[in-house]
Amino acid sequence: MSGQPNGQALKGLPPFRTADVPLSDPYSLYRRYREADPVHRAEDAWYLFRHDDVARVLTSRAYGRGALPARLPQECPHLRRTTANWMVFMDPPEHTRVRALVAKAFTPRIVDGLRPRIRQLAAGLTAELAGTPTADLVDRFAAPFPILVISELLGVPREDRPWFRAQAVDLQQATSSRVARRADAYRLADAAARELEAYFRAELARRRAGRSPNATDLIAAMLDAEERLPLGDDVLVGTCIHLLTAGHETTTNLVAKGLLALFAHPDQLDLVRKRPELLRGAVEELVRYDSPVQMINRWAREDDEIAGRRIPRGDKVTLVLGSANRDPAHFEAPDRLDVHRDARRNTGFGMGIHYCVGAPLARAEAEIGLGELLRGLPRLALADEPVRYADDLVFHGPARMLVRTGTAGAPDPRAP
Repeated sequence: MSGQPNGQALKGLPPFRTADVPLSDPYSLYRRYREADPVHRAEDAWYLFRHDDVARVLTSRAYGRGALPARLPQECPHLRRTTANWMVFMDPPEHTRVRALVAKAFTPRIVDGLRPRIRQLAAGLTAELAGTPTADLVDRFAAPFPILVISELLGVPREDRPWFRAQAVDLQQATSSRVARRADAYRLADAAARELEAYFRAELARRRAGRSPNATDLIAAMLDAEERLPLGDDVLVGTCIHLLTAGHETTTNLVAKGLLALFAHPDQLDLVRKRPELLRGAVEELVRYDSPVQMINRWAREDDEIAGRRIPRGDKVTLVLGSANRDPAHFEAPDRLDVHRDARRNTGFGMGIHYCVGAPLARAEAEIGLGELLRGLPRLALADEPVRYADDLVFHGPARMLVRTGTAGAPDPRAP
């Protein structure tokens, strides 16, 4: 610890605690800290609230990720081994090698080639929604949609996909920062890691035995690349599990919160309904306006100074992405959704060497998913039941979001 006075004592603010942040609207609280104490020292970490400070740390080699496995219980061997091979927790040079293995699968050209299949998946889920007057959008669309897409990319058989979704949910009990963690969370996560490890090891063996000779999916591409850049099966298996889970909760939140943001701004909703081609550019603004990941951590590799505050080597620094993306010094009228805004410098997908490798796919999923919902359900609207948020400020989004589809005999929600 630095030994210098706490920011909250100087500024009259209480120590920032994620448990105290209102999940339905964290932004008013962020604003208080951003204005009064933007480099804030709390009990567990430094918290950065301004865009420039967050962007500086994201792009600086003076800060690293730190290894998650070291912070997991010893009685979770499968979870520890799996996450040790996730590039999101690596620093160079290991991160560079693993990212090179994956990056070729997420180029804009490859993602564009997937767009017709992504559209089919979104249209199928939308058609199922149309069969009921009301539905939980998270359970019926936003959560299964990204699992279907990444399963397609990995070449997972259709019959295995419900099982994959269940494993991804259990695994996230340990990797996300739950406000109210289940008592058996680590046991569930370790069991899911064990099951997924066994699945992908068997799949690698099957591929190497030539039982999928014409496969063109991501696993086939990684096996081909691995011949030139050997990384070992632990890395290949860990990467498959990471890709399965990494885009699940984040894209679920992006789709659900993107729709919520449009509902809250009827003029913008009408605009994208009339001009659906705007959705491609609007996704970046939806990420900025209500980021699916609200904060991430870095550790100082060396002594540093930010806005006059000394950050000692080894200290944890929490970057509040949601606050950075509402910083009026960087985005004019940041609390207003504007689908015409140039929001490309938002921090929602990260920056620097850890910029989200799956960002092109996430953008396509959000654009196509929202587009299919608005096209296939032109009278879609929120139901009267309040949105219930998951007990998680990091991976932030609704756990239940009841909507009226305007179909199957349901009244038109826009009717007087």
